[in-house]
Amino acid sequence: MVAFNDFLKLLDSQLSGSWWFPALLIGTGIFFTIYLGFPQFRFFGQGWKIVTGKHGGEGSKGETTPFEALTTAMSGAVGTGNIGGVALAIWTGGPAAIFWMWITAIFGMTTKFVEVTLAHKFRTTLSDGSISGGPMYYIEKGLNMKWVAILFSALMMICAIGSGNMPQINNIANVMETEFSVPKLMTGLVLGGLLWIIIIGGITRIAAVASKIIPIMGAIYFGGALIVLVNNYENIIPSFNAIFSQVFTGSAAVGGFLGASFAMSLKYGVARGLYSNEAGQGSSPIAHASSKTEKSIEQGMVSILEPFIDTIVVCSVTAMVILSSGVWTEKFENSFDRTSMTVISGVYSDANEDDVIELSKYVQNMPSEITNFNGVISLEAGSIVSSNATIIHKRSVGEDVIISRDGNLVTGDLEIINGSFVERGLNIRGKSLIDSAELTAKAFSQSSMNEYGGYLVAIALLLFAFSTAIAWCYYGDRSTAYIFGEKGVFWYRNFYVLCFILAAVIDTEVVWNIAYVVVALVSIPNLIAIFVLRREMKEDVDNYKLN
Repeated sequence: MVAFNDFLKLLDSQLSGSWWFPALLIGTGIFFTIYLGFPQFRFFGQGWKIVTGKHGGEGSKGETTPFEALTTAMSGAVGTGNIGGVALAIWTGGPAAIFWMWITAIFGMTTKFVEVTLAHKFRTTLSDGSISGGPMYYIEKGLNMKWVAILFSALMMICAIGSGNMPQINNIANVMETEFSVPKLMTGLVLGGLLWIIIIGGITRIAAVASKIIPIMGAIYFGGALIVLVNNYENIIPSFNAIFSQVFTGSAAVGGFLGASFAMSLKYGVARGLYSNEAGQGSSPIAHASSKTEKSIEQGMVSILEPFIDTIVVCSVTAMVILSSGVWTEKFENSFDRTSMTVISGVYSDANEDDVIELSKYVQNMPSEITNFNGVISLEAGSIVSSNATIIHKRSVGEDVIISRDGNLVTGDLEIINGSFVERGLNIRGKSLIDSAELTAKAFSQSSMNEYGGYLVAIALLLFAFSTAIAWCYYGDRSTAYIFGEKGVFWYRNFYVLCFILAAVIDTEVVWNIAYVVVALVSIPNLIAIFVLRREMKEDVDNYKLN
C-alpha cells in the first residue's frame, strides 16, 4: 500500500501538483469570464429566479425540475470536500489555501455556466426514454470526436468511484469510529446496502432524496457553525488576516504546523476548490442535463449558484470554524497511519526554530539535510528510548508515541528501512496534527457544544457525503450507458457499491491521493472541449435576452 501511495503521489505531482494544471483550470475560467462578459455576475440573479420558480422558464422535456437538478448536482459537490476537503487544504497549504479556493470558485462559476449550458444543449434521449447528457455528448456532437467522448466517459466512470465514492465513505467511516466507536467495516456495509437501494431507482429517486437532504442538513450544519463562530468571535478577524496576509508568501509555521510555501498553498487551494465545487470537471453537467428548463442557457444560469453556495458559502464557513478555533495548529492523540508516517534520522523538535526550518523543507519535499532513518530503534514498554530518530506523522512531529503489538506494549528492537517500519501489524499511537473530517469535527468540539459538536459534524458528514456518493453513481452510470448502453449500468452500479464498502477501511491518504489523480485526469479533456466550443457558447449568450 505504501508503494502504491508513493506512485499516486508521483502521478499527482505531474498533474494537479504541477504548475500547468492550476493554470489550465483557473485560466479557462478567466478566459470565459472575459470572453462572455462576466456571466457569473450578470446572470446570478436570473439563476435565483429560475430555480425558485419566479421565472417561467420550465416546460421542456426532462426528468427533473431546475431545483432538483441543482440539488442533485449540489449533493455531488457538497460533501466531503466541504467538511473534510477544506480541513485538508488548511492542513497542507495553511490559511492561504482558502484564498485560492475562493479564486477557483469565482472563476469556476463561469466554467460551470459554460459546461452545463453545453451539456443541456447537446443532451439526448436514450432507448429507454431517459435523458442523458454531459461532456461526452457535446464532445461527440459539437466536436465530432467520438473517441475523445469515449475517453472522457471511461475516465468519468473511474472518477465517480475514485472521487465521488471512496473519499466519502472513508471520511464517514473515520468520523463514525472516532465519535461513536462504530467499526469502519460496519459503516461501509450498512451504508453500502442503503446506497444500492437508492441508486437502483435512477435519477428520479436520486433527485428526490437529494432535494430533501441538502436543504435540511445545510441548515443544521450552519447552525452548529454559527455557535462555534460566536464562541470564537475574537479570532474571526485574525483568521481573515491569516488568509490574506500570506497569499503570496505561503503560510508561516505555527504550533505543530510546520508551514507551507506559496506553491503548496496554491496547489492545494486550487485542488480542493476543484474537488469541492467540481467546476471544469464535467461531472455536475450530467445532472443538470436532466432538467426540464426550456432554454439550455437558463440551466447554465442555475448552475452558477452551485460553486457560490458550495465554496464561497459552505467551504468558507468550515474554514472560519477551523481557523478561529485554532485546532489546525494543535496536536491530538490519534492512530498513526503508515502512509502518513515517516521515521527520520536525528532528534527534531518543532519548539526549536532551526529544526522547524529543516522540518518545513522536509515535509514540503524541498532539499533538506534531513534523511529517512535506516536501522534499528529500541523500545521499552512501547516507548522509543533511542535518541537517534524522530517520527513524523501528518506533516508534524509525533509526540508521546506508544507502539503495541496484538494489544501488548512492545519492548525490544524494531527495524526500519527508508523511514518505514518493516514489521506489519504494529499499532502506533501518539499526538500529531490531524486532517480531513476529523479536524473539522475537533474544531466544532472546541465550543460550548463540546463533544456534541463532533457528533454534529459526524451526522452532517454522514448525510452530505452519502448524498455525494449517490449523485456520483449517476454520473458514472450515465458514462457507462454512453459506452456500453443501458445493459452495462446494472453491473457498474454493483461494482460501485462494492468499491464503496471496501474504501471504508483503506488508509485516508491513499483515498485522497486517488481522488487528486482521477479528478485531474477527467478535467483535462473537458476543459479543452469547452474552449474549442467557445464560439458556440458566445453565440448563445449574445442571443439571450434577459426578461
